[in-house]
Amino acid sequence: MSKSCLITGKKTTSGFNVSHSNIKTKRKLFPNLQNKRLKDPATGKTISVTISTRGLRTLRKWDREGTAYDLGALKKERL
Repeated sequence: MSKSCLITGKKTTSGFNVSHSNIKTKRKLFPNLQNKRLKDPATGKTISVTISTRGLRTLRKWDREGTAYDLGALKKERL
C-alpha cells in the first residue's frame, strides 16, 4: 500500500511525544489515508487509489466545478 496521497501528496511525518517532565520521544504522524476504488472521468474505468480524506473532498470539488482531471495519469505521475 502506498503511504502517500495521490492528490495532495500527504505522507507520514515525524514528531515527538512530550511527557509532563518534557522528555521527548520520537513518533510518527500518519495522514488519514483510505484505499478507494474511484471511476476515472477521463477514461471511464475504475481505478483503485490510496487517497487522503482531504483529497476526496478535493475530487468532489473538482467534479462540482467541472475541472478536468485524469486519475490514471496522476497515479502514474506519483509512481
